[in-house]
Amino acid sequence: MLLVTSIIAVVLTGMFIKLSLAVISLRRKNKVGLGTGGYEDLERAIRAQGNFAEYVPFGLILIACLELNGAPWWLVAGPGVALIIGRAIHAKGIHAPPPDFSKRVLGMKFTFYTLMTLMVLNLGWTIYKMIG
Repeated sequence: MLLVTSIIAVVLTGMFIKLSLAVISLRRKNKVGLGTGGYEDLERAIRAQGNFAEYVPFGLILIACLELNGAPWWLVAGPGVALIIGRAIHAKGIHAPPPDFSKRVLGMKFTFYTLMTLMVLNLGWTIYKMIG
């Protein structure tokens, strides 16, 4: 059963919908059907959505693998919460105009460290299950 993964996926899906609605709203406001039309705020919204869509699936797959392999709920939930926090900080930070990239960088660090942690946890848990 993928109870923890399901909860994490629901929260992340809600975040993705919010990012998508921001893109749609800016497209309507600026009357842009494709691309950015040269609007920097639209470009930022598109990249926030796109970046989210690029990284979250890997995290969800690794979280689901960990849970499917029988890891305790807290070992699954911890990285899931970290992924949610990282993606939220990044989405907020990408809207800050240059040169302030601090929140964007912090969000990416959360995301990368979470993905690396999930890789190690999955490998470690698999070895533990094989040996134990």
